[in-house]
Amino acid sequence: MSTDLRNRLFKELDSLILIDPHTHIDALSPASKDLSEILGYHYYTELAHSAGLARQEIEDPEITPREKVGLLLSNLEPIQNTIQYSWLIEMCQKFFGFDGELIDESNWETVYDAAQEKMGQADWSDQVLQQSGIEAVFLTNDFDDPLEGFDTSVYIPCLRTDDLVFHLAKPAVRDRLEICTNISLESLGSLTQSLEHLFTHFTRENAKACAISLPPWFVPTEIDFGEAAKALEQIQSHGEQATPESKETMAGWVFWKLTELCDEFKIPFDLMIGVNRSVYPAGVYQGMDLYDSRVSLIQYADLFNAFPAVKFPVSVLASVTNQELASYSWIFPNVITHGHWWYSNTPTFIEHDTAGRLEAVPQTKQIGYYSDMYKLEFALPKFAMYKRILAKVLAERYVIDRNWKEQRAIDFGKRILRGNVESIFHV
Repeated sequence: MSTDLRNRLFKELDSLILIDPHTHIDALSPASKDLSEILGYHYYTELAHSAGLARQEIEDPEITPREKVGLLLSNLEPIQNTIQYSWLIEMCQKFFGFDGELIDESNWETVYDAAQEKMGQADWSDQVLQQSGIEAVFLTNDFDDPLEGFDTSVYIPCLRTDDLVFHLAKPAVRDRLEICTNISLESLGSLTQSLEHLFTHFTRENAKACAISLPPWFVPTEIDFGEAAKALEQIQSHGEQATPESKETMAGWVFWKLTELCDEFKIPFDLMIGVNRSVYPAGVYQGMDLYDSRVSLIQYADLFNAFPAVKFPVSVLASVTNQELASYSWIFPNVITHGHWWYSNTPTFIEHDTAGRLEAVPQTKQIGYYSDMYKLEFALPKFAMYKRILAKVLAERYVIDRNWKEQRAIDFGKRILRGNVESIFHV
């Protein structure tokens, strides 16, 4: 009974057209040009490196796309047990007509050629969106992105603010800010004007959120204006050689100002909390960062209290932090559970975390999933994975355990998958 029920629920959930609320898609090149752009996703390169493939081989600047695919697919046997490998197989089956279970040195060239034929078609991006059941995707835009050359109703801008908060001491970041706003950073007042300019520009171009990833040590605090002005002077004078205290003060002031602007412009502030950068500096590109269990959402309590009208969709890097996130969303009206980020994005953790959220958090305050993808092809297997898990949890914990009608469970699942994305981000 349970399997049939899960399958029925999955079929209903899978028929829903979705909006992906967090990706790293390049709107000017959204889909892959060849299979190397799929296998270049950091999950594959870091897992292959972890299993013994040398970084120098993976990142050889002279390697051609075809050679890179051959190298990786001939060395992925150790990761065939992973969910990431199953994403690859599902993509190749659904998009390129592959009918096997494994891709290795014996058959990778056939798969490569089939993929190349599909990816070379002029409307490939549109085909991928349609086949994946995706109507629109949120982007991750640098603050100086002109937001031109693409349909912002399909590729929805989102202002990413990490550089503004944590890297303002870099002359290149300040130069970029001055150029894109045409405002000279002579004072804290001019910096304020620059940030206001960015929000005006982004919201005019249909941006629906502001976003940032945050290290474990960061504690949002309102900074005194005079103290912040002194920190900015130190940064302008000494750049990256400014004192750590000045950099930390500036980060705190800019973050608080961004939150004030989210309040003023009425857009959510996506917080992705807990990433510790460059833990493994010898890793492959994007395969150096890890979560840090020393992070706690108590560090954000003052922020949540200070801005009751700002919606904070919160992602945590590890499943171990999920109960704390569910509890904060239980208590704080403005805290929203958001997706299953990075190291918690595997079925065991997703099932545990999803069940905890569904049972504890108001149904209007949960955004079930986002792909976090860099290329459009990943939406299909990633969302399919989540929908299967969601169907399982709804079937077992709601229809069977709590005697819900199937339609009620389906409606609940659809709210988690799409309805809340529309209501929270106003799309």
